[in-house]
Amino acid sequence: MDIKKMHENPPYGMIAILFIGGFVALLTNTLLNVALPTIMAEFDIAPSDVQWVTTGYMLINGILIPVSAFFIQRFTNRKVFLVAMSLFGIGTFVAMISPTFMILVLGRMIQASGAALMMPLLMNVMLTAFPVERRGTAMGVFGLVMIVAPAIGPTLSGWVIEEYSWRTLFAIILPFAIASLLFAFFKLKNITPNRKVDMDVLSLILSSIGFGGVLFGFSSAGDDGWGAPHVYGTIIVGSLGLIGFIIRQFKLKEPMLDFRIYRFPMFALSSAIAVFVSISMFSGMIITPIYVQTVRGFSPIEAGLLMLPGAILMGIMSPITGRMFDKFGARIMALIGITITIVTTYMFSRLTLDSSYYSIMILYMTRMAGLSLVMMPVMTNGLNQIPMISNPHGTAINSTLQQVSGAIGSALLLTIMTKRTDAAGESLLEKAIASDSVPTDAKGLELFEMDLVNKATLSGINFAFFISAIIAVGAFILALFIKRVEPPTSADQEEEFAEVKGE
Repeated sequence: MDIKKMHENPPYGMIAILFIGGFVALLTNTLLNVALPTIMAEFDIAPSDVQWVTTGYMLINGILIPVSAFFIQRFTNRKVFLVAMSLFGIGTFVAMISPTFMILVLGRMIQASGAALMMPLLMNVMLTAFPVERRGTAMGVFGLVMIVAPAIGPTLSGWVIEEYSWRTLFAIILPFAIASLLFAFFKLKNITPNRKVDMDVLSLILSSIGFGGVLFGFSSAGDDGWGAPHVYGTIIVGSLGLIGFIIRQFKLKEPMLDFRIYRFPMFALSSAIAVFVSISMFSGMIITPIYVQTVRGFSPIEAGLLMLPGAILMGIMSPITGRMFDKFGARIMALIGITITIVTTYMFSRLTLDSSYYSIMILYMTRMAGLSLVMMPVMTNGLNQIPMISNPHGTAINSTLQQVSGAIGSALLLTIMTKRTDAAGESLLEKAIASDSVPTDAKGLELFEMDLVNKATLSGINFAFFISAIIAVGAFILALFIKRVEPPTSADQEEEFAEVKGE
């Protein structure tokens, strides 16, 4: 395909097919979070077991996303999408009809094996289909998929679980997966450049141990604590695996994941900012529902509805943000967006026992609007600096970093929240005993304990948000060094495209 002609007339129909596939794949990532108690009851399993519905999905994602660069380079985008969406559809069907819990986990893992390839593939197609000077707008639309899908998952799940079976969640997803697969079979064409690269088996093993171990360890820490052997053990093993994997990549002529692209300063800077922002964003998505449900006593569907306007606003903002990036660049947008994020996150650290439902909703919406000004512009600016041949590596690294930083950040902030909650609870109890204000009757004691737990939990939540605001300050400092990347000429892109294709 002539890259100049493609840039003049991008394949919007083909991209729409990929968007549908990417949307349902990401939607599934958070779809079962609210349904876990119902699944526990149906299969009569413990909380530690039911977590594998989400942990198994996340682990397969963490293992396969780093490998996506190899598949995207080695095979055509059409083959990769058809295989990925077929796996996703099969996994969805298996999960929907699963007679046992283990079959459900297996279905989720098959789902994840397809979903892991979707987002890097979609991002790589976008980078190829649009010239650098129009990528902001394109990637802004891409943000609709990346941000809105996982954000609306809990809301949709909460509504379905109240009205229907958890299996309905998969029944809703399956027709979209099948439709996307059928359209792709007849309409999807190949536009990304391919070249013959070999898979290094040792890299695959080290990557699986490294990313899988780190993700599992940090994800388990929130529930099981840092002292659990399987938590610190898998983190240590995973970290050693990652070190071995990175060293191995620098020794290979054709690395599975090319860390040499970090020699491009704006890509390296965008990765660092993305880590800080991802931690801050995921903390809000996890801690806000805890406050709304645990402290305020709202139902899961009410918690989901509170967060939904923020997700919708972020989705609406994404295309606008993309156009603004093309016009103004990433630096000014990132500084404004991170400032909004810092201010709103700090305001979240001042929550009270009677903060109104709608004031929290508006604050959450404002925070998400600020985050929408940061993620895609910064990421796109970084990707604009690397050569086209490195796009699969850049997209794979970005997707992997989001997974890892989200898991690590969530675990750290949940731990901070838990420790602060325990300390606040002990302090409040000591003060109550010292002032002789602990009730002696059963009913009064029950109300006292409930009030004590709510106040202690609120203290933990507020402190976690305060730490999250400090983390966002780190992103602001890094954003001061952003420079706008000068786009290559059409001739440069045409020449590189031809070289990659071996012409």
